[in-house]
Amino acid sequence: MHQRQGRTLSARQINAIRWASVSRERAYTGSKRLLVNRGIHSMRIVSALIVATGLLISGCASVEMATMAESAKAKEFNPPSQGNAGVYVYRDSFVGKALKKDIWIDSKCIGESAPDVFFYTEVEGGKTHKIDTESEFSPNTLEVLFETGKNYFIRQFIKLGVFVGGAGLEQVPEEQGKKDVAKLEMAKPGKCSEPR
Repeated sequence: MHQRQGRTLSARQINAIRWASVSRERAYTGSKRLLVNRGIHSMRIVSALIVATGLLISGCASVEMATMAESAKAKEFNPPSQGNAGVYVYRDSFVGKALKKDIWIDSKCIGESAPDVFFYTEVEGGKTHKIDTESEFSPNTLEVLFETGKNYFIRQFIKLGVFVGGAGLEQVPEEQGKKDVAKLEMAKPGKCSEPR
């Protein structure tokens, strides 16, 4: 028999109190261990995301470049050939420097983009043309009506994806496009990583 604050406790009550105390301690230790394990698992996920993001924004992909003379001539922004529209497709985004992404116009390979490069080509004027870029799961497409005799500027940008970075396309006003392209160098056209 034990006395607790003026009451006498039986052996059975004492054992029940001890058991409850031990059970509480085990439950606390188990939940603490569970929280620690969850914390370690969360830290691993966060670490993996940091590494993936670092790879996405660092490193540098490269493609075969056009000559300096070809690049300089394209940056004169002369009007396109008779009956055509000029198309500058460029990539100047900081994100995804280690990635190369294919670009097609009407299913014809324009080239594989890399950071700080542009492509120049001409398309038939007075028609809507489809520009595609390789992305994470399926191509992203932009359709533009190209007027004869004008130059158009299409910016390719890299965005974060689930497994690797994806790519998107946007039409840029002519003056902004000229400023952006003037800082870049022209890549050689016609080489894509996947046939279409």
